[in-house]
Amino acid sequence: MLIIDIIPAVWLPVFIFVARILDVSIGTLRIMFVSKGLRGKATILGFVEVLIWIIVVAQIFQNLDNWFNYVAYAAGFATGTYIGMYIEEKMKMGIQIFRIIVGQESEELSKKLKEADFRVTEVDGMGKYGPVKVIFSVAKRKRWQDLADIIDEYAPNAFYTVEDVKHAAQSNELSHPIPQDFMSKMLKLKKGI
Repeated sequence: MLIIDIIPAVWLPVFIFVARILDVSIGTLRIMFVSKGLRGKATILGFVEVLIWIIVVAQIFQNLDNWFNYVAYAAGFATGTYIGMYIEEKMKMGIQIFRIIVGQESEELSKKLKEADFRVTEVDGMGKYGPVKVIFSVAKRKRWQDLADIIDEYAPNAFYTVEDVKHAAQSNELSHPIPQDFMSKMLKLKKGI
């Protein structure tokens, strides 16, 4: 006998609603972990997500005459989608690439981004109205608002896009090449690194 069997029929739609919120929120996080290459976490969440889903669907099929269950299922899905996106946004996991297209104010913007410990790469480009700079920066997702604030203050007319990055060779934005002594350099040459 499952715990679900002792829930009165009146409370079954509430159970379905809450279970769907949990299941869909977990599904949203699972997709986020898959996109970031976190296989272990995604696998565990996938197991829990499907287990909850099976329990909920079984309850609906056992109570096909109760249309409140259908409404609870759909409302739980919608609410779970919203909550899952909210949780994902608050977690701020991962790395993002920022592409900033800026005109005249590029020098000041680059300087301020570097002062705020963002790595900056600039490329000359040509826009519809003349020369532009395309500034690239890869940073941790939790720094998104810092970067947006700097752009708003020093280049309010800039156009920028932000995308998630699955993998970056050096994810620590404050890291600098470590100076190596002569012996370390020689060992790398010997190993062919």
